[in-house]
Amino acid sequence: MEARSVWSAAVEDRTTGVIGVLPRITDARYTKDHRVWIRFSDGAEGEIDLGQELIGPIFEPLRNLETFRSFRLDPELHTLVWPNGADFAPEFLRARLSSRATAL
Repeated sequence: MEARSVWSAAVEDRTTGVIGVLPRITDARYTKDHRVWIRFSDGAEGEIDLGQELIGPIFEPLRNLETFRSFRLDPELHTLVWPNGADFAPEFLRARLSSRATAL
């Protein structure tokens, strides 16, 4: 039984460490086309074009700009979500922001 509690503690500690480094979106605004301006908890901010990412059944409805603009910032997931259930992982969005900055 003690080995199990030690293992559980290790998993809990590891999870806590991971959660601490995941990017969190603190603010987001629609800008134009399929672009959003996003600010992360680490202070990084900028505009991301998601137009090329709208592939597959869950994302294709977002090609419609009215639908795309209907995103909201989910307070629990700390990322953009749409009424149809579509969302992007915050770490994916953070990487897109970083790659955009590198390309400039």
